[in-house]
Amino acid sequence: MITDEFLKSSIMARRAVASGRAGRQHRLTIADQGDYEYVYGPYSNARLEIDPGDVVVVETEDAFGGVITSEDDRPTEKLTFPFLNPQCGPIAVRGAEKGDCLAIAIHAVENRGGFGTTCLLPEFGALVGTSVTAMLNQPLPEIVRRVRVDAEGTHWKDRLVFPYEPFIGTIGVAPQLEAISSLQPDYHGGNMDLPDVRPGAIIYIPVHTPGGMLFVGDCHATQGDGEITGVAIEQPANVTLQVDLIKGWSFAGPRIETEEFIMAVGSARPLDDAARIALRELIRWMAADYRFDELDAYMVLGQVGRMRLGNMVDPKYTMGASILKRYLG
Repeated sequence: MITDEFLKSSIMARRAVASGRAGRQHRLTIADQGDYEYVYGPYSNARLEIDPGDVVVVETEDAFGGVITSEDDRPTEKLTFPFLNPQCGPIAVRGAEKGDCLAIAIHAVENRGGFGTTCLLPEFGALVGTSVTAMLNQPLPEIVRRVRVDAEGTHWKDRLVFPYEPFIGTIGVAPQLEAISSLQPDYHGGNMDLPDVRPGAIIYIPVHTPGGMLFVGDCHATQGDGEITGVAIEQPANVTLQVDLIKGWSFAGPRIETEEFIMAVGSARPLDDAARIALRELIRWMAADYRFDELDAYMVLGQVGRMRLGNMVDPKYTMGASILKRYLG
């Protein structure tokens, strides 16, 4: 949950059209959604149109589309690739146009149904050969784990409980021209699998098409850095978002603000290129908005910068470069 103190001091409050004030309440249910979206692109009709500052509760399905319901299920028999990561939306924001930025405050990600699901897939993950990097080793066996999720946490085993640390695995806006799979992250956001996209954070995503066209889905109950098996604890969720609009603020890719830090996000392959993009964009942000010389910012990050690995399994990898606000002056 975002604290009132942070919200009032945030970039969203200082620069956005609604100045961080909550507007009307909306709900985008599974019934309202109808068919899910599996690409981020400018060719889908908006399921909902809102004003800057409005709050939307979105019912999302898990990354498997809800079809894996038992530990006896075989994912390769149940899933139809590449129709994974079903997305809700798009949600159009009145007045948004290219050169602007959506400011999305994440108020809540609440498990719906009391369970989460994870699995091993034969050729998906950080430590296996894949369809594009073929190896002679045998594919992994298919293993499904269904785990209970409640107020106490994520119950892996009777005596092993992980904290409930929910976040949005896939969120972004429509690119100007291309249609990009909901499995892939890039400058538009998408499947970043970055645990910092969580309740209490504000994510800023540059707009490329009229209305911005916001998509959201693929929520996780918890996930380790890198999502190394390719699958987190996937969960259906109710997501509460406050969506504002910053006019005339644009940059290369998603940015995140929390009470403690700012973060720039880069997605690319190889992994070091994702890190370079994130670091470059954080340095540019520090220079543009916090009065740093770029080379001084580079040196500062060499001492107190932080790097966060979102995923190292998707078509592009995601890294977040951050700095604590207390070092920004």
